[in-house]
Amino acid sequence: MTTETSVARRVFLQRLLAGSAAAGVFMVYRQPVVAALGDADEAQRAADHDYAFVVDVGRCIGCGQCVRACSIENEVPEGQYRTWIERYVVTPEGVHVDSPRGGMYGFDEVDAELASEALNSFFLPKLCNHCAQAPCVQVCPVGATYRSPEGFVLVDPEHCIGCSYCVQACPYGVRFINSEKRIADKCTWCYHRVSQGQLPACVTVCPTQARMFGDLNDPDSQVARVIREDNWDVLKPEAHTESMCLYLGLPRVVV
Repeated sequence: MTTETSVARRVFLQRLLAGSAAAGVFMVYRQPVVAALGDADEAQRAADHDYAFVVDVGRCIGCGQCVRACSIENEVPEGQYRTWIERYVVTPEGVHVDSPRGGMYGFDEVDAELASEALNSFFLPKLCNHCAQAPCVQVCPVGATYRSPEGFVLVDPEHCIGCSYCVQACPYGVRFINSEKRIADKCTWCYHRVSQGQLPACVTVCPTQARMFGDLNDPDSQVARVIREDNWDVLKPEAHTESMCLYLGLPRVVV
């Protein structure tokens, strides 16, 4: 499937979903969307957007500001992370990966012996991919996990029963059971901020602009330009989730 076809398909499905809302045709697992958006007109306006997230691996310096900002903005319990940073050190013997405290406070220098063998090293931010074909949505037994018309995969806290099926289904390991609320939790791309015209917290604090966020339906947005240039990759493409988190300069050892 070409990039243009995939994007067009997503827009079509989103508008079809919005049309169903206007007609009052919703299955049980879509009910949380209605509650979140309010009415059919609002659903239609939401469907006019198609958001995506871009991570430029070469720009990430592993400072951890994004992780700290996310933790504060979303009141994430200590020791749990909606987004985190991994450090990869590639040697002839293999790949060494570490992420102390999610990379929240940066990274110590690589061990001298490991550094002497290193062929390459880089930092890799991770977060929810907000997949167009999200396995977590498919397995939720009560419809608490759903995809909004503008592409956010969200969790309805009033419906979630904390069964962890979605945690197990996610191929990217981005979901967890919130230790305080006892329900499924994950990165929401700061839906509460974006719906008010703001950027996700992690994007606003990144000192190197390694994180980018925008609307694919806006031809002048950074993410739309990335799509047009067609030099991006996604994590675990074999999962066929139609991930909406795109990576620039993603080393092959990760893919």
